[in-house]
Amino acid sequence: MRLFYEGWSFLDSNSSVTTDEFDTVNSSVATDELQDIVNVEDILGLIKIETPSAFPMEDYLKTPFTHHTVLLRKCKNNEERYYYMGRCVEERMSVPRLEQVISEGEYKKAGKAPNNFIERIEDKNLARKAVMQFKDSYLLDFINIEEIGERDLQDIDERVVEQQIVHNIKKFIMTFGKDFAFVGNQYHLEIYSEDFFPDLLFFNRELNALVVVELKSGKFKSSYLAQLMTYLRILDDKVKKPHENPSIGIVLCKEANRSFVEYVMQDYDKPMGVATYTTTKEMPEMLKDTLPDMDELKKLL
Repeated sequence: MRLFYEGWSFLDSNSSVTTDEFDTVNSSVATDELQDIVNVEDILGLIKIETPSAFPMEDYLKTPFTHHTVLLRKCKNNEERYYYMGRCVEERMSVPRLEQVISEGEYKKAGKAPNNFIERIEDKNLARKAVMQFKDSYLLDFINIEEIGERDLQDIDERVVEQQIVHNIKKFIMTFGKDFAFVGNQYHLEIYSEDFFPDLLFFNRELNALVVVELKSGKFKSSYLAQLMTYLRILDDKVKKPHENPSIGIVLCKEANRSFVEYVMQDYDKPMGVATYTTTKEMPEMLKDTLPDMDELKKLL
């Protein structure tokens, strides 16, 4: 209990409900009101806690106490706790499962892609979810470079990679993240008689937003963000539904200098990020040798 209080004491210090206010409430009335509480929304309406804008109050109240103690003992900071709280609620994790994902460092693997989500998404809780949704690097092990041909890896055109992704769209979505639905590739956008064709378009149910992915076969260039900005502007004006959140853009390229990406991204007012990808053939030999081949993996399963 002490650990719980110390971990979340900032909630107590910011509470707008004072002891004097509780003293004015008839105890029997208060009891009746409490008996009527049936969900998190009712609790939120009653206690009126003033929290930081990014604090996930709903996830906090839905997370069981024992799970809280695990989060407080094993997580180093609040952002990490927020991430796992969201996972607990969404996946209805057991305590052993929560301890497992924390020990495997799931938080460190997520949300490391350079992006401007915190600055460009007004809803800070949504911005936090967007940050944690995308990784800084993806292993597209279903892209078989050897089948494409004996060309230099630098010469592989992004259109070839795109076709490999489309042919393996289920595997790509499972690699890319949760709650993604595939909308289309080379999706036609038109504005003022000008035509544009983004490589891949998805819809993310968790973020309630369109996600456009632009594939690049080489090193990141600043011009890629300008191209992505155009797509996002048209998507928001012509494609986005009234109830949806602003569209998000991701540049998926072979390599990127994080500091340079963050520097040139400052002046763009649409939410976007940059991530890199590798294929199985490009993996270091030492790492590749530790992985079983497909036939061996099937036997193990």
